[in-house]
Amino acid sequence: MTHVHLIGIGGTGLSAIARLLLERGYTVSGSDRCANQSTRELEAAGAAIFLGHHTDHIQGADWVVRSSAIPDENPEVAASLQAGIPVFKRSEFLGRLMEGATCVAVAGTHGKTTTTAMIAWILADAGLNPSYIIGSTAQNLGTNAHAGTGPFVIEADEYDYMFLGLTPDIAVITTVEHDHPDCFPTVESYQDAFVQFVQRISSNGTLILSGDDPVALKMAEHIRPLQSMITYGISSKADLQAVNLLSIPGSGYAFDATGYGGDIVHIELQVPGIHNVRNAMGALAAAIQCGVSVHQAATSLGRFTGTGRRFEKIGEVNGIILISDYAHHPTEIRTTLAAARSRYPRNRIWAIWQPHTYSRTQSLMNEFAAAFTDADQVIVTAIYAARETNPSFTAQQVVDCMNHPAVQYLPEIDFVTTHLINTVQPGDVVVVLSAGDANRILPDLLQKLEEKE
Repeated sequence: MTHVHLIGIGGTGLSAIARLLLERGYTVSGSDRCANQSTRELEAAGAAIFLGHHTDHIQGADWVVRSSAIPDENPEVAASLQAGIPVFKRSEFLGRLMEGATCVAVAGTHGKTTTTAMIAWILADAGLNPSYIIGSTAQNLGTNAHAGTGPFVIEADEYDYMFLGLTPDIAVITTVEHDHPDCFPTVESYQDAFVQFVQRISSNGTLILSGDDPVALKMAEHIRPLQSMITYGISSKADLQAVNLLSIPGSGYAFDATGYGGDIVHIELQVPGIHNVRNAMGALAAAIQCGVSVHQAATSLGRFTGTGRRFEKIGEVNGIILISDYAHHPTEIRTTLAAARSRYPRNRIWAIWQPHTYSRTQSLMNEFAAAFTDADQVIVTAIYAARETNPSFTAQQVVDCMNHPAVQYLPEIDFVTTHLINTVQPGDVVVVLSAGDANRILPDLLQKLEEKE
């Protein structure tokens, strides 16, 4: 079995799988609605890329993998099944990729991309040559996926129950807060998915839990007798604890890590926000379990520079700083803006928010309305529909609920760019909060600001 065809290959999840398969010597083809940076990079790496979906695209394939967004009626899915070619969802296929490797899986509502990238970077920096699949490009590693010979580090996404296709030896759970209401209609259904994930940990595996998240801690109730558990965080009750925290303007946090190993080690992060202290502590716990010394891991964390679209600095012109962030949940927005305020305490902060999916925006409307207190100026665009339709609900309804002194609804992305060009001043920080396509505001804005120089 050497030829794998991926339907939805341009998406974050499948593009990472495709990259890993190419490194392992598989023949890779894939289709998507339109080209993007991932499809162009994969084509340059040797994948056959098709735009649009057609039955001809599956010719020669031994296996077909489809993203969660691809329906049963997709012509390539239907043709594959008719031809007797096995069709897998991501959750069903990932286990095949990880056979024989120690699986380090990072799950959680928030922080899993950065924590996964931190772990992969620590292991790579320690010479362990890990395999990894990350939900964004790790800047230190230069990619989101790699086929190595060491432990397999994977971002364990809960959407569509993807993480239930894994059997982790080491599982990290960062936070558990209701999200993806289109997939998990109730808080209970969401939490139950994480319970099932914990129950999939190998019989002598280790569960690493945030000691700062009470719902995550409840997952400890579901471990089995031979399994071990470690907690991490800022809480004094955590096994691995961050103490002596100091925010460094223009940079990240400095702190000391102390805990079950007996050592105290100093860490200075380049990435901002107290949430990244927690992410770093989770990564530190996982790296120690993989055999990396606490001092080696601390040194690597101090050199970690972040991931794409996670407080990613796109550029700076005339003192105007442009930042892209993937935040699409109220807690993530609050956390990202708090990090911006911590790093740039004296600057005027603009929050440009593109709501992601109707179901999330509507079900968490009140929480979104209250999430922007650390921003001086707020612009809300139209909802990025992704896989949904709901013409009766708009982001204007969220704006109407906001008790913010400087918020406005500008549905068209191009108009937002024009407005910012005419409004931003030296010293302003522009943070685009989007899991959709609003991040394109930043390169356009950067170019036009440079032209004004």
